[in-house]
Amino acid sequence: MARASASALRLDEIVAHLGGELCGDGSVVVGQVGTLHSAQAGQIAFLANPRYRQQLLTTRASAVIVPPQFATATALPRIVHANAYAYYARVVALLNPPRGRAPGIGRHAVLRSPLPASVSVGDHVVVGEGASIGENVVLFPGCVIGDGVSIGDDSLLYPNVVVYHDCVIGKRAIIHAGAIIGADGFGFAKESGGWLKIPQIGRVLIGDDVEIGANTSIDRGALDDTVIGNGVKLDNQIQIGHNVAIGDQAALAGCVGIAGSSRIGRRCTVGGAGMIIGHLDLADDVHISAGTMVTHSLAQPGQYTSIFPLATHKEWLRNAAQLKRLARLAERVAELEKKLDLMEKKT
Repeated sequence: MARASASALRLDEIVAHLGGELCGDGSVVVGQVGTLHSAQAGQIAFLANPRYRQQLLTTRASAVIVPPQFATATALPRIVHANAYAYYARVVALLNPPRGRAPGIGRHAVLRSPLPASVSVGDHVVVGEGASIGENVVLFPGCVIGDGVSIGDDSLLYPNVVVYHDCVIGKRAIIHAGAIIGADGFGFAKESGGWLKIPQIGRVLIGDDVEIGANTSIDRGALDDTVIGNGVKLDNQIQIGHNVAIGDQAALAGCVGIAGSSRIGRRCTVGGAGMIIGHLDLADDVHISAGTMVTHSLAQPGQYTSIFPLATHKEWLRNAAQLKRLARLAERVAELEKKLDLMEKKT
């Protein structure tokens, strides 16, 4: 069940803040958002997927958010908006403003750079020499900010985030617990049967309004910088290799891996556990399905999928055995086509 919100609002107050068309009693007060299935009295629900339209008839919510095509599908007080899902997101934010932390310095913090008075620093935070921390930044306990790091205004770093030296984070960043920004990329040269480490002398440059999930790692560049564009959203446990560039407004789901020097276009999406090998280019508006392995550059926008259909293990083994024979079968078909062509010429 959703926690109680910090404030409750009338429907007409919500519409005054966010727009949309109000149908029904605007004096109805809601204090939280819920799903059509789980919402209770005093909550507002939303319909974003038409497959759940029947739940409009059974929901216990006090009000609903619906797209225009379902404006007459319920008698409940409702807010009509073309993008009901985005409207729901804004209502959640309106009813649940971020929990603030008062400016100040926690216990055992080590600060080697001056900080604005508006910054909130938790216990055991370390800020290195030459770091530039913007106004209203919040550093939760255990964060380590390296020498020469820059963090823009209104950014929020949750516990135990580590930002290595000289990396740059834009304004309004949200970086969740355990994320690592700017660790060495996986760079080694083979020498005499062993591996010679290649110093990674680039940085990580992160734009404005970026959100980075828990335990996600973004490697610093080997020579040039690793670049994360404005508005990029990264889920938990993602690995971004050195010298990768991700365009503005791209979104990557959990456990995605991108190998070094690949370039991801603007507004691209990658589903959970998608993998992109190194040195590839993905055009703007490319969408990669979950679990897909991308092995070559994609010059055209659109949806791409390389998932083998799920089957029982016995059936999968049988299909895999047939796949091994495809190359030989292709050769035999080519031979037969040649023979057929010769026969047709003789006749």
